[in-house]
Amino acid sequence: MLGPVVVKIAHISDLHVLALDEVSPHRLLNKRLTGWANLKFRRSHEHQAYALSAVARALRERVDIDHVVVTGDLTNLALESEFEAAHAFLQDELGLEPSKVSVIPGNHDAYTRGAYESRRFERRFHDYISSDLPGASSMTDNDAFPFVRLRGPVALIGLTTAVPRPPLVASGEVGKVQLLALHALLAHAEVRSRFPILLLHHPWHRPPSLKKALLDALDDRDALREVLDGLSRGLLLHGHLHRRMRRKLGTANGELDVIGATSASLVHHDADRRSGFNVYEVDERGLVHAEGFRLDERGGRFEPAVLPSH
Repeated sequence: MLGPVVVKIAHISDLHVLALDEVSPHRLLNKRLTGWANLKFRRSHEHQAYALSAVARALRERVDIDHVVVTGDLTNLALESEFEAAHAFLQDELGLEPSKVSVIPGNHDAYTRGAYESRRFERRFHDYISSDLPGASSMTDNDAFPFVRLRGPVALIGLTTAVPRPPLVASGEVGKVQLLALHALLAHAEVRSRFPILLLHHPWHRPPSLKKALLDALDDRDALREVLDGLSRGLLLHGHLHRRMRRKLGTANGELDVIGATSASLVHHDADRRSGFNVYEVDERGLVHAEGFRLDERGGRFEPAVLPSH
């Protein structure tokens, strides 16, 4: 007798693809000025293309992976050149057809109001955010989110928490309209019959310090939790913190596993933060197994990594 169908999902996040070679100086005369300074003096040394390429190569070589999810921050400053480079990474280096890759934006992908209002992310990655339930986002101002991709026993639900913020602020929000759409979506028969996996950039939990809560949090986390309270099972995947981590979110009917991925391009001395990816095995009953992989200090291969509770 055949057992349950198992789906293997790889999770990467915070690519922070850098492509500033032909950017005119006047494009930096806004919030991007502080971001550019951060890149010049810190981020460009921490986020390395070779680490990102190593992740892509490792995932290409794993023929057991059924789907890849990317939980935001594909770019740094939401410039057209960065979106083109990030798209090339997905298309050429990762090398999987869009039906096998789901992406959502992060705060860096909505870095300026112009990038957000022109829907730069949605236009460039439309093939990676297509929905199997076309009416899923019909209630929202942005008809791309939430999207749903039905993959065997799994329903992948992509949300956006990316909104433009003032300089030095990296918080996000789901928004009332998207929360209403999510509530309706979770009641849809095609979703209720499957194990739900929600993709967000910002984590649901409250940051440990007041400064982090003001600058980096998901502002409407409590409203999101109310919507999720009806679930008895599920998996919530996020990025943003550049750290591997695992938590539980208790609901009125059960609990959700909450797992964060580090930045796929981050070269860091802290093993919990160093570049890598996570892999999840899921069937109709729920999450069967979760494991992390990190780039070794020499940058040559990937080794097992603990998904620690924080």
